[in-house]
Amino acid sequence: MSAISRYVYEAMPSFTSAGYVLFFIIFALSALVYYLGFAKKLKPWQNVVIYLFLFLGCLVLTFLAFFLPIVEGLIVAALILIIYRIRRVNDDKNEQKDSTPV
Repeated sequence: MSAISRYVYEAMPSFTSAGYVLFFIIFALSALVYYLGFAKKLKPWQNVVIYLFLFLGCLVLTFLAFFLPIVEGLIVAALILIIYRIRRVNDDKNEQKDSTPV
């Protein structure tokens, strides 16, 4: 069992609640990674469809998280995308500041 999955199952009072918590963690991290790296402006119904399929995919990932470091991989992906987003915002601010006429 991977480290975070083991911790969740040891910390929770029952196996059922631990499974739900692990699923919620995986879904939240997957949604964050999707939002930071791949989301585009879409119609609301298209977002509902995407998040529905993301929800269904996270069911599979939850079963795989018992033996593979799924949560750890999602954390690393989210951190990389957060760093990328921060650097891109800073670069955009610097470009705006440099391009303003004096």
